[in-house]
Amino acid sequence: MTRLDDEWPAHRPAVFGAAYRITGSVADAEDIVQDVWIRAHARDTSRGEATNDGGSLDHVRDLRAWMITVAARRAYDVLGSARARRVDYVGSWLPEPLLTGPDAAEPVLMDETAGTAMLLVMEELSPPERVAFVLHRAFDVPYEQIADVLGKTPAACRQLASRARRKVAAALPHRPVPAAEREKVLAAFRSAYERRDEAALLELLAPDATYTTDGGGRVFAARKIIAGAGRIVTALLRVSARTEKRLAPAQINGRLEFLVYQDDHLTAVDTVEVANGRITAYRRVLNPEKLTPLTKYLP
Repeated sequence: MTRLDDEWPAHRPAVFGAAYRITGSVADAEDIVQDVWIRAHARDTSRGEATNDGGSLDHVRDLRAWMITVAARRAYDVLGSARARRVDYVGSWLPEPLLTGPDAAEPVLMDETAGTAMLLVMEELSPPERVAFVLHRAFDVPYEQIADVLGKTPAACRQLASRARRKVAAALPHRPVPAAEREKVLAAFRSAYERRDEAALLELLAPDATYTTDGGGRVFAARKIIAGAGRIVTALLRVSARTEKRLAPAQINGRLEFLVYQDDHLTAVDTVEVANGRITAYRRVLNPEKLTPLTKYLP
């Protein structure tokens, strides 16, 4: 077994994690992981093959760090074109949900930087800020290596990461809610939703809560964010009455969220934010293209 064969399974979650955090897309991250593997394979001279780019893994002391920076460089390129495509995206755009936990086909490196709320905040960062923030915050990559990815000086990368941290802190001022509290709120919401209990739903939603749906122009979805608990409950119950749906708890992006089924068909993924015992933001991904990666792993 070569060094690459031996170390790849341990490093793949980090490679995927870096690509996903930077692009917000499972499909793009999977493509980037494949690119990193191909590039690493081409440099693996232990296979008795000549490299085609003048380099060799023999000279790479930290294979994990090398792979993460290769993934980040490719993700940085992808991010530019992805942001251009989102200008013409129909309706609200939400990050592609990522199945994690025991149902995931492979382990994925998770922390708060892979959460839906964080990914949405990072959409507001410039591409260099996002790359610097992800690499330094999530993977502790030195600024000298980040400079190689971005083609900037280490000092400039330090400033980018610092500016990104300030923006993230301003957009996400609340501390994470304990898992037990979050699970309690979600269980109560699920019960009320499936009973179509309007009063209970209103109690579980903050008065100024928001509801965002992402259909990508492929399925029916509200094109603007719905604000206010009353309007959100009306919208949710209207859809539920029209097509009977059930909520199934699942770990998405490292937290308990909901898979939405109609009969046995996955129709959406719901992610929520909780504060002070109430839901402050409710998001529903309906775009079939963003659900397809999940269906490969669900029973």
